[in-house]
Amino acid sequence: MDTIQFLMNGFAEALQWHNLVFAFVGVLIGTAVGVLPGIGPMSGVALLIPVTASLTAGQDPESAAASAIILLAGVYYGAMYGGSTTSILLNTPGESSSVVTALDGYQLARQGRAGSALAIAAIGSFVAGIVALVGLVALAQPLSAVALSFGPAEYFSLMLLGLCAVSGLAGKSMTKALLMTVLGLLLATIGIDNVSGVARFTYDIPVLYSGLEFLTVAVGLFALGEVFKTILEREKGGGTIAKVGRILPTRQDIRDSGGPILRGSILGFFIGILPGAGATLASFFSYILEKKISKHPKKFGQGAIEGVAAPESANNGASGGALIPLLTLGIPGSGTTAILMGALIMYNVQPGPLLFTDHPTIAWGLIASMFIGNLMLLVLNMPLVKIFAKIIDTPAKYLLPIIIAISIFGVYAVQFTTFDLVLLIGCGVVGYFLSKHDFPIAPLVLGLVLGPMIETNLRRALTISNGDFMIFLQKPVSVLFLAIAMLWMVVPLLLKSRGKNVIVSEEA
Repeated sequence: MDTIQFLMNGFAEALQWHNLVFAFVGVLIGTAVGVLPGIGPMSGVALLIPVTASLTAGQDPESAAASAIILLAGVYYGAMYGGSTTSILLNTPGESSSVVTALDGYQLARQGRAGSALAIAAIGSFVAGIVALVGLVALAQPLSAVALSFGPAEYFSLMLLGLCAVSGLAGKSMTKALLMTVLGLLLATIGIDNVSGVARFTYDIPVLYSGLEFLTVAVGLFALGEVFKTILEREKGGGTIAKVGRILPTRQDIRDSGGPILRGSILGFFIGILPGAGATLASFFSYILEKKISKHPKKFGQGAIEGVAAPESANNGASGGALIPLLTLGIPGSGTTAILMGALIMYNVQPGPLLFTDHPTIAWGLIASMFIGNLMLLVLNMPLVKIFAKIIDTPAKYLLPIIIAISIFGVYAVQFTTFDLVLLIGCGVVGYFLSKHDFPIAPLVLGLVLGPMIETNLRRALTISNGDFMIFLQKPVSVLFLAIAMLWMVVPLLLKSRGKNVIVSEEA
């Protein structure tokens, strides 16, 4: 009964007029971010953090944090839907979780059924959003209660698991992913040590005493890095845009899509809960599942509506599932949730088991806003499909200056230092070279966010045990997390050594 009461309080928060506006703006921008090839959910969320700081300036801290996270989460799951538009109309995935949608979506578009494919994608995304909401409500409180019994040893091992999960499945090379994780952890050590008060890697530069600002690094690596890539590589659009005819799906389409949508939503949600798995893995698995159980597997890849319904439901279900470890355990399982975590910490809100007791307004307001946001997405995307299709045509000469302006003004408005502007541009250049040479950026961001917490829990655990590292092997839960972390690294290595392709994710 308590959970229902908390959820009702969450709806009361989410239904305030300003939060409705934030949710609407979030899903609208998220859809546009997904539609524009090259700007994924990570770039979109990172870019808007400083904007939310300016928009919520007059509110009290708790209300400001709730409004900001409602907008940023709207961008996250809005982008998951928007990516399907370019996959279906252009055969160019807006972000990596929409790669599978392109297989059948573009074939449907070539057959003159683009409207039906886009509508089924919207309906699937909505159903997945509702499934994720029910799952969040059911699992949030019990998981938080379990996490409250964790000590520093368990937390250290859990955070190590989060890092290993993302490193094991990110990018084409595990070596590069691990290098990026270590680089993120190293960057997190810059500043005054919280325990001893010693300055580390500051080189007597006062501005470095507080460490590198997460916001500046994230916006630079993702948003500006993408800008430099577009300018320097002059990427052209991938083909002609298919025409959108009838928007409403036929009864046969709905009958064929019902099962795949439901199965994709549930499968996606549970895969989303796993740290490091993400929406890309969920969409691949759901597509494979539908092909296996289909009576006509040969129609997949030729324009099967099930091939759009399943992966689109799965990637939206996964984005909801990914919020569970973030909110209940304080462990971001992907690049985007790491950025959302950084945003919450910026508002002095620590995600984890105490979030639901210390900040119930923020936690339940976010969960309730997901229902409202998904409803908005359905209402927005069904009639406005043709308008979103035109966004694809936005010339880079208009888009890039807007992204640069938001990045620079946004970071300066929050930080007020020229050092952060230099760091922003530097991170943009580094981000470009990293992505050019296939170094995944998500593990670096995760290392930067989790670094201080890993160090704090390691020191606390060693203080309790008088410096004995065996404490991590004496706690059963800690051993379990360490074993899973090791498997997460070893299994992809074994699969790759046998010549198998491991499905990997840079986003989510």
